[in-house]
Amino acid sequence: YCLIHFYKRHHRSGCRMAAEAENGFNVPEIELIIKASTIDGRRKGACIFCQEYFMDLYLLAELKTISLKITTVDMKRPPADFRTNFEAAQPPILIDNGVAVLENEKIERHIMKNIPGGHNLFVPDQEVSKKIENVYSKFKHMLMKRDDVSKKAMTNILTKVNDMLAEKTTRFLTGDTMCCFDCELMPKLQHIRVAGAFFCDYEIPAELTALWRYIKEMYQLDAFSQSSPADQDIINIYKQQQGVRSKKHEELESPSYTTSIPSTLAA
Repeated sequence: YCLIHFYKRHHRSGCRMAAEAENGFNVPEIELIIKASTIDGRRKGACIFCQEYFMDLYLLAELKTISLKITTVDMKRPPADFRTNFEAAQPPILIDNGVAVLENEKIERHIMKNIPGGHNLFVPDQEVSKKIENVYSKFKHMLMKRDDVSKKAMTNILTKVNDMLAEKTTRFLTGDTMCCFDCELMPKLQHIRVAGAFFCDYEIPAELTALWRYIKEMYQLDAFSQSSPADQDIINIYKQQQGVRSKKHEELESPSYTTSIPSTLAA
């Protein structure tokens, strides 16, 4: 349904979700340039911000308010014309009607203010915002410390998210339809699952049943599955941050994607 291609010199091809409005008029095409895999330089990379905006825009493309094009670029070897066009900018980069939007906050604002239907994704909810804002920093701290104290802190913040979801009894963070907070949180939860297990032997506790129901729900959605990086790419970006070189056999591995859930919730 959505194929990802890579940025090549003098040619940019991408995942296209073509859409036509109900009245028959063509809808605007939005391009999102995202970081490619640090392993093969072609498939989707493990950038949480790239995936967040990919998910936002995918939801709008499903609603046929936009036509979406995704392009990956190998930031280890960026083509010369990429640097010519965008200088030192790092993906994600959003392109709307030939105009490039380069910074994360500006991309969010552009989606909310300028892209048809985008305002519907940005649901104001201070409780949700506060509960999820430190999830990723606790994860990064756990990766650095790798001790019981940091693992407990990780579980504590996930427990708060779990309890909020249990109290709300909704499919997603703010209701029964996805919003920007879901697109922000779920990529981080996937990094916690994959890299947490690999580096810290950390597993999200099975007793956090509301959180696991939420994760299960997200795994079933195209907006997540189409935008999600491979496990190997998630692990590799943290290896690189720690100065660990990839082994050649890792480049040859077939990509795998963790979508398992605790057996108690499998039914």
